[in-house]
Amino acid sequence: MRLPGTMIAEKLIRAAAALLLSATGAFAMDAPPACREIPFEGIRHSVCEVRAGADLRLFLRDESGATLGSFSRIDQILAPEGQALRFAMNAGMYHSDRSPVGLHIEGGRELAPIVTASGPGNFGMTPNGVFCVTPEGSFQIRESRSFAKERPDCRFATQSGPLLLIEGALHPRFLPDSTSRYTRNGVGVSADGSRAYFVISGGRVSFHQFARFFRDALGLQQALYFDGNISRLYAPDLGRNDFGFAMGPVIGLVEPGR
Repeated sequence: MRLPGTMIAEKLIRAAAALLLSATGAFAMDAPPACREIPFEGIRHSVCEVRAGADLRLFLRDESGATLGSFSRIDQILAPEGQALRFAMNAGMYHSDRSPVGLHIEGGRELAPIVTASGPGNFGMTPNGVFCVTPEGSFQIRESRSFAKERPDCRFATQSGPLLLIEGALHPRFLPDSTSRYTRNGVGVSADGSRAYFVISGGRVSFHQFARFFRDALGLQQALYFDGNISRLYAPDLGRNDFGFAMGPVIGLVEPGR
């Protein structure tokens, strides 16, 4: 026969276990989703989803002014904070000295100005755009000239081009039968700004095909191209740590170190 005190203790243990299970389940639901692979027209695309309020940052230089340039170097500067990258990718085009071609904002501080003129290359294929992380932690993609006129407040921002999707429409210069194909990466944003999707193609794709992935596979209306050919991803969830030449701007999700 169990004593009354024992029965009370068992009830307390069961209640505590139920509370722990509930808390663990809630944490699992609130944790940022892992990167995953999604096939589209015969090519697998790696997709990393970030929820509003997550610690998403842009990285360019260290405290001495030296360009970071690599995923491992970013992890090194995060380590003293007890932080580490959950994933990261190159985020916008850069000059030969690895300085940003267009707007670059870190921690609310503008490190490079916005460029609104059309020009050569993919960056100058207007309309191009700006990916913005607001002070509240939500996400926006804005056309560059509209951004320059309205100057929305951003904690982090990077400019690149061309825009892939504009209110659900593909950029007007994309050709369905284009033979220009590269490994490409970019970002798309949900209509309510609560989700950002960072994507790198698993093979050589055209602009038209890459833009359609954001529209048809992810169901998005706004997307921005980051770069092609040199596109790189760090995603331990997928076993990826792409090697290559030193990069300019990098965007990454920061979490407590593992």
